[in-house]
This record gives sequence, structure tokens and C-alpha cells, in this order.
Amino acid sequence: MSEPFFWLGFSLCLVAVSLTAVLITLIPVAKELSRAANSAEKLFDTLNREFPNTLEAIKATNMELTELSEEVKEGVKSASGTVKQIDLSIVTAKKQVENAHKQSRSLWAGLKAGIKTWQNYPPS
Repeated sequence: MSEPFFWLGFSLCLVAVSLTAVLITLIPVAKELSRAANSAEKLFDTLNREFPNTLEAIKATNMELTELSEEVKEGVKSASGTVKQIDLSIVTAKKQVENAHKQSRSLWAGLKAGIKTWQNYPPS
């Protein structure tokens, strides 16, 4: 332990070996990082080219869906109005049938009463 220059040299040698080992392991890592950066750059370029077209297609689809939903709403409103008219027509027809049925019963009752009166009427 009395040789400080020996220990200093030995420490520097260990530091150099450690740095060399670190650099040797960093070389493949740096290559992989470079490949990943290139892949990311290609991906970003592709996205930059394709993304605006995709957004435009999505916007167009959204507009078409909005138009279709408006048309469906109008169709439903029209169908609802038609159903209401048909329902009103059915109710009116039902009332007319009931009135006709009452009138036919009244007519039939009148005819029966007339026939009975005519048959029971004494001849003079």
C-alpha cells in the first residue's frame, strides 16, 4: 500500500477496462436505436402522407351518415303522419259502420213493425 502510483495506475487501468466494456455494449444498443429511429421516421412519413386522406374519408363518411340520419328522421315523421291518417280513417270508417248498423237495425225494426201492423190490420 505504500506505492500510490501503482494503485493510481491500477485504478486507471480498471476504469479504462470498465469504459471499454461499456462502450462495447453500447455499440449494438446504438445500432438498434438507429434502426428504431429509422423505422419511426418511415412510420411518421407514412402517417404524414396517409393520415390527411384518412381524415377526409372519415369526414365524408360522417357527413353522409348525418344526411342519412336526417333522411331517416324525415321518413319516420312522414310514416308517423301516414299512420295517424290511416288510424283516423279507420276510426271514421268504424263509426260509419256502427251508424250503418244502427240504421239497418232501425230499418229492420221499422219493417217488422210495419209488417206486423199490416198483418194485424183488420180488413174493412
